[in-house]
Amino acid sequence: MTELVIYLVCEPETPELAAAAVEGGADLVELGIPFSDPLAEGPTIQRASERALARGMRTGRCLDVIAETRARVEVPLVPMTYAAILEAYGYDRFVDDSRAAGASSAIVVDLPVEEHHEVPRVQLVAPTSTDARIDLCAAHTDGWLYLVSLTGTTGARSEVSPALAGLVERARARTDVPLYAGFGISTPEHAAHVAGVADGVVVGSRAVQVSEEGPDALREYVATLRRAIDAVVETV
Repeated sequence: MTELVIYLVCEPETPELAAAAVEGGADLVELGIPFSDPLAEGPTIQRASERALARGMRTGRCLDVIAETRARVEVPLVPMTYAAILEAYGYDRFVDDSRAAGASSAIVVDLPVEEHHEVPRVQLVAPTSTDARIDLCAAHTDGWLYLVSLTGTTGARSEVSPALAGLVERARARTDVPLYAGFGISTPEHAAHVAGVADGVVVGSRAVQVSEEGPDALREYVATLRRAIDAVVETV
């Protein structure tokens, strides 16, 4: 079964939204810890992060949100954060506290794979990654490998990056770990396309946009993605 990952920024409403996403068919929820300089994030997630920070969402409060979300859902929860946040909070402390809150792993976007092996995390590779880099990231990833489908920032786009298929082919030739693809995936058609080549589909910016309309809207949006993915899987 192809996994569906939904990204949300940590805010007070996030536990309810995450529950709605799971009801709609999400298999994993990625919970963004807002940062003032979010690397590779497009305008949608930047605005959501700025709003969250203005509402007082610092690391400790985000961990509370993760714990509140864990009380509502049973799927894996993966906080997404940045090295500067872990540097300030403490790497070991973050691992201990996030696991105590119910997190399953982590994504640290700008932390090189060579550093801080005490932080179990999902590694990211991009179309520009060398084969040697893919090998290294696959060897040190926690559970699955995140394929960044394009070079650029996150955000809804009109089509799936043409570079994705080649990246999946290269990664599959080098590792047996599951491959989840994200960046630029926003419609059921996009999700179906990615489900045809990857093991997981990650939807971020569009999910954040829809979540602003409330849990009912998010639940229905996620359900459209789930139906599109399942239709592909059934034909394989």
